[in-house]
Amino acid sequence: MIATPEESGATLWSRRDVFCLAGWCGIAAGLGIGGVAFGRFMFPRVLFEPAAVFKAGLPEEYPVGTVSERWKQEERVWIVHEPDGFYALLAVCTHLGCTPNWLNAENKFKCPCHGSGFRRTGVNFEGPAPRPLERVKITLSDDGQLEIDKSVQFRFERGDWTKPGAFLKLKV
Repeated sequence: MIATPEESGATLWSRRDVFCLAGWCGIAAGLGIGGVAFGRFMFPRVLFEPAAVFKAGLPEEYPVGTVSERWKQEERVWIVHEPDGFYALLAVCTHLGCTPNWLNAENKFKCPCHGSGFRRTGVNFEGPAPRPLERVKITLSDDGQLEIDKSVQFRFERGDWTKPGAFLKLKV
């Protein structure tokens, strides 16, 4: 008669069997983690940003001589209507990127973070801001609305404010 492991005093698992099983479990875990990492690599996280181009309404919606804050919160853009046309300023302070406020009574933009001041045209005149606000491209779309393209920016110090798109002249 053959004795079972319990009857002979031998254990069911030897030390060699336990370490062998642990080794194979470690290999399987490593392959599983590697497979998950590879699968995650195949489907990367993507940051979908809002479109840089938006329609800002008809020119008649903006009174002459005003700075419109209609798009300040949503798009970070001011639309300024001068007697001879329009321009759009990016509402980002050139010092550290805060959003300045338009002070109508003082006819200037004032940054609440460090006190930079900008004239209605966007030119800096006080505070630590090193350069004027940037203009963004403004055109008339096919349906007659103002179209703002924030991906095209015009810098004063480079002489860009005289380029097409930095200012939209009205046809009188």
